Amino acid sequence: MDFLDKLSEINSIINDFVWVKLGLILLLGTGILMTVLTKFFQITHLKHWWKQTIGSMRSKHVSGHTEKNEKSISQFQALCTALAATVGVGNISGVAAAICSGGAGAVFWMWVAAFFGMMTNYSENVLGIYYRRKNEKGEWSGGAMYYLRDGLGSYKGCKGIGKFLAVLFSIFCLLASFGIGSMGQVNKIVANIESAFKIDALSDVTLYSSSSGSVSLYALIIGLALMIIGGLIILGGLKRIAAVAEKVVPFMVIAFIVGSLIVIGAHYYEIGNAFKAIFTTAFVPKSVWGGATGVLVKTVVTWGFKRGVFSNEAGLGSSVMVHSNSNVKEPVRQGMWGIFEVFADTMVICTMTALVVLTSGVIDLETGVIAPHAGTDATLVASAFDSVFKIGNVNLGSMFIAVAILLFAFTTVLGWSHYGTKAFEFLFGTKATVFYKAFFVIMIISGALLTSSIAWDISDTFNGLMMIPNLIGVVSLSGLVAKITKNYVDRKIKGKKDVEPMLSAFPDVQMEQEAAMLNEEAEIEKEMQTASKK
Repeated sequence: MDFLDKLSEINSIINDFVWVKLGLILLLGTGILMTVLTKFFQITHLKHWWKQTIGSMRSKHVSGHTEKNEKSISQFQALCTALAATVGVGNISGVAAAICSGGAGAVFWMWVAAFFGMMTNYSENVLGIYYRRKNEKGEWSGGAMYYLRDGLGSYKGCKGIGKFLAVLFSIFCLLASFGIGSMGQVNKIVANIESAFKIDALSDVTLYSSSSGSVSLYALIIGLALMIIGGLIILGGLKRIAAVAEKVVPFMVIAFIVGSLIVIGAHYYEIGNAFKAIFTTAFVPKSVWGGATGVLVKTVVTWGFKRGVFSNEAGLGSSVMVHSNSNVKEPVRQGMWGIFEVFADTMVICTMTALVVLTSGVIDLETGVIAPHAGTDATLVASAFDSVFKIGNVNLGSMFIAVAILLFAFTTVLGWSHYGTKAFEFLFGTKATVFYKAFFVIMIISGALLTSSIAWDISDTFNGLMMIPNLIGVVSLSGLVAKITKNYVDRKIKGKKDVEPMLSAFPDVQMEQEAAMLNEEAEIEKEMQTASKK
């Protein structure tokens, strides 16, 4: 057995424990807990959080750029950077893999994971803003490591465990930044470019091979190109990453949704059957779905949840690290952006992918058998797009998906470079982050040199390991999240005037943010008066 085969075997054992035996229970339990404690905020205040997020885009305090001398980024930039990191291959390859391995019913459990994940992500962002502090450069630093150390650690007798879990989370985040943030993403970029834009002279040159696949010269060249471009952006810091994200993310999301709607529209007569397959096989899987031996409900649920979390990252404690850099003052306001993030990622984009696969005929809805020409994962989605976008022998659909994967996955690499930077900063200090960034850029090429299955499986494992200490922190501070939420609802929704805002755990930051919030509210009032006159 060679090294890669042994690595795959060890990873499989760890992955099974982290995800099946522990992670999914903790993940679902946390989502349900936070949903109940916030009184189903994602439903009861749907109109409010929608208005305060995507509905507030005209406000310069939400979408406007900060001054050059400011170290924060706008709320919209924070969302785009977070979406850049979450909207990746999980939205295309991940959904297809879930359907192939868990059946159409896995999509239903992705929705369930997203519904409760909205409030998990909300809670992470609320805690991230509440416990954030400024670093040596004057930039905000927040994330699970801070609310584990300063939040959980503030409880009597928990100082040691809080600090230990904070360090553990940071270590796992560093590993995940090379897994989900680099290897898995780059690997799928390479696979799809090689498939859609064939250059036989390069693909036929094999660098090395193992039982799980081979790596070509073409893959190496693509990896080198991504490494160079990534370096130019990543080494420029968060503001450069955010500037790229706010331009690329809206374009790629809209383009993918429009393309998906065209494919679904062309097969409109299968939409009803697709939803029927999703709901019926979620609880009673057909024996033919997922292979000759069939799949158990446990398998369907596991695949749905794993791919749901891989896609929207709710529960990982990852996106909170960029949300914490926002110019927002209210913890709950950034929490609402977290709700929208999960909604957009899973309820919209992942659903589009699922319906494209299930309506286009690349999978037989009765038997679950994949069409011989369709392939698996992202190539399955590409085949679905080819059913509509094809001129003669030119597969325009495959080319579109290859470009979509390139944009989705590469922006994920950019976003995760920031997450890893913040974890490294927590462990080794602000000045040392330049070494992490340089190493991360060099490691981008590793995803191009690993075979597909290993890169994807390792990413899964790193996700799960990162999730555990984060969710322990969220659960332990769940009462505080409920208190901050009630405080916001009383002030902003019920209009109570005598309630003091809860903006930060630290008195000096609380005072600073209160003053800034008053100034912002006065400016917003002025904006509204000017708009009404026009």
